[in-house]
Amino acid sequence: MKNILKNLVKIISYQPNPDRESFVLRENEYDRKAMQSGKKDEGRDSGRPGASGGNGDQPPGADDPGSGPAVQPGVSRRRPLRKAAKAGQKKDPDPEDGEGRVSSRLDRNRKKIEEIYGLPANRDIVLREFTLGTDPPLKAFMVYIDGLADRATQVRLLQDLMIFAGVPGPGAGKSASLIMKKMLPGSQVKLAETFEEVVYAVNYGDTAFFFDGSGSALVVETKGWDKRAVGRPETEQTVTGPQEAFVENLRSNTALIRRIVRSEKLYTEFFQVGTRIKSDAAVMYLKDLANPDLVAEVKRRISGVKADFVTDVGMLEQYIEDNPYNLNPQTMITEKPDRVAAALAEGRVAVLLSGSPFSLVVPVSMYTQLHTGEETYLRWQYGTFLRLIRNFSFYLALLLPGIYLSVSLYHQEMVPTELLLAIAGNRERVPFPTIIEMLLMEFSFELVREAGLRIPGIIGSTIGIVGALILGQAAVQANIVSPILVVLVAVTGLASFSIPSFSLAFSVRIYRFFYILMGALLGFYGITIGLFMQILLTANLKSFGMPYLAPSGPRTHPGLDVIYRLPLFLQRRRPDPLNPLDDVRASGDPRGWVDGKEGGHEGQG
Repeated sequence: MKNILKNLVKIISYQPNPDRESFVLRENEYDRKAMQSGKKDEGRDSGRPGASGGNGDQPPGADDPGSGPAVQPGVSRRRPLRKAAKAGQKKDPDPEDGEGRVSSRLDRNRKKIEEIYGLPANRDIVLREFTLGTDPPLKAFMVYIDGLADRATQVRLLQDLMIFAGVPGPGAGKSASLIMKKMLPGSQVKLAETFEEVVYAVNYGDTAFFFDGSGSALVVETKGWDKRAVGRPETEQTVTGPQEAFVENLRSNTALIRRIVRSEKLYTEFFQVGTRIKSDAAVMYLKDLANPDLVAEVKRRISGVKADFVTDVGMLEQYIEDNPYNLNPQTMITEKPDRVAAALAEGRVAVLLSGSPFSLVVPVSMYTQLHTGEETYLRWQYGTFLRLIRNFSFYLALLLPGIYLSVSLYHQEMVPTELLLAIAGNRERVPFPTIIEMLLMEFSFELVREAGLRIPGIIGSTIGIVGALILGQAAVQANIVSPILVVLVAVTGLASFSIPSFSLAFSVRIYRFFYILMGALLGFYGITIGLFMQILLTANLKSFGMPYLAPSGPRTHPGLDVIYRLPLFLQRRRPDPLNPLDDVRASGDPRGWVDGKEGGHEGQG
């Protein structure tokens, strides 16, 4: 029994391996800094009692790397990390490809490509050698990524090169440029002088051709990866208006916008975002409308992002927004090309990112977050009615639970006697205080909403509805909550769903808990304090230089498309806070068929 316990303790206890490990960790920059600071501290403590070399608890030479015999037998001592390279030691540069330039020797270029991509271990990279049948024959090879490049396009390119069998060769030195001009057709073919350009193009789906004797490579566009077809919007569904949504392909998204905004003044500038894994970002604006300072600021912020990897506009938004600690969203995220086109026509700037089916629109205000494209496509009476309902639901989702707690706890005189008796009678058997009851129902509703989003397919919405009904009914029958509270929480949830911006609805959900606490502690006085603080914080907020509460704070030209939406033919000015280059949409009545006397009443929007 004693041997069994001894062996068991030996198995579960840590035993250092006296043999050499299978790998050795290499030092990085942080390890070197830590070791240097440790040596400095060791030098300061060398004169103290018990310091290294004079510690009586350790055998002499235990900390000395050179005193190997002093180490006790059978005890393994950790070795120092192996350095990647000696100080001052550099790799011998290639005289023909200094600073990563393409060499004129084909074997050097092939070796460099194999080193960059880790061939032959990396099986996604295809490297194919071939020989042009010119006189004399010209050796070459091509490199591309399987799955990103279109094979049919590559076959056609090789066929175009092979038909020049027997013709005089392009000669040494400028073979790549001559082949590009005379032998290789294609709309997007360019020369690459460095391996950095080659690698970027190949990673993006292009094919690179290297020719013997040429100090540059040919990069041909052969992108052909699978992509999702343009479909209906999922998060911004409308009854009327366009039914197209962005996809993950950047070029498809820019084409969707250009198909609506058919203007030569629509500029598209591309940037690379990400230091380790690069993604393409597109900045789109109308040159004759957008404020040049706004465009320069957007490009400056995107160019200043130094993150390793940015894969979605939601991540990019967090890097370029003005105040990341404020709950209010400072950009508008949309998946509809028609909304982006309308924003560009007002003088705003759109930002798209490769791999993201959404677009950022800047700058925006809080009123912009409450707008949708549908009320613009409807008649102005219907659009104004929808906006009034939406603005009312915004305040319901924000303040209704807090106001209920304030009234029920501190201001009962504001409630009619019959209703107050009904509420008191329903709460007679509830064992919890009103604040606990409210928080319990709010958290339950948030759990049901989150569970419905995470469960895929139709089951998610079914579970959300059935779960809310069952939980509410069971909670009332078990006397955990009162029926009036279930009604209030349901109305609050419906009001939050009517907010079109997902980010703004999320901020309202968080702010609601703050108002619940303020109403439970101080009543209407607490609600007033909370509103005052939120107005101060929101009024101090800016979106790319534009005040967040404009045109109400600061006061500018209100226009006719803020809270309500008056007829389109009266909206003859663009939003004043944007400071566009041309703030006039129409100098007269846009309805040219109306007589000037009948339709010439002045209206500005």
